[in-house]
Amino acid sequence: MKAIHLSRLLLVCLLAAGLAACAGGRTEIESDLGIKGAPDWVNEGSQALNNRDGRLIHGMGSAPKMTDASLQRSTADDRARAEVARVLSSFMNVVSNDFIATAGSGDDMLDEQAVSRSVENVTRLNMSGTEIIGRWRDQKTGTVYSQAELDLKRVKSVVGSANQMHDGLRNHFAQHGETLFDQYAGEK
Repeated sequence: MKAIHLSRLLLVCLLAAGLAACAGGRTEIESDLGIKGAPDWVNEGSQALNNRDGRLIHGMGSAPKMTDASLQRSTADDRARAEVARVLSSFMNVVSNDFIATAGSGDDMLDEQAVSRSVENVTRLNMSGTEIIGRWRDQKTGTVYSQAELDLKRVKSVVGSANQMHDGLRNHFAQHGETLFDQYAGEK
């Protein structure tokens, strides 16, 4: 019964997304801020990427000019970490939706609340592994930009050891996480 309900819910969501896509043209958002002299990462913004350095989530945050330079840096850093959390949460939703779609029935079934709790826990646990890897100050405006990074290896480690995560979801992530990340990063 639960499997039928989740299958119907997934079908309704997919149909709604398809109709929304057909209803209007896709909005293209320019990710390049166009700040002259800024490092590429400032102009590219937050993103998931797969490159020679690995599968990474980058978050970019900024803080306007302040009289307290330390507060300005920590504000930019916190905003960059929040962007990593936003991207990670979005990616984990992709993983959990893929798991629900393929789980079918039995012990691997999760309700939406359990999936949501797992995503929140993974995001919260991973944030301790997020590092600030760059800062840049715009000399014209005084704005400070920070870039935070989280490696998918860290995410896999946390998911693998998360006690409060359903075994089926943990195994699904271990088997399909990298492929789903590559697809997710390619769409962005």
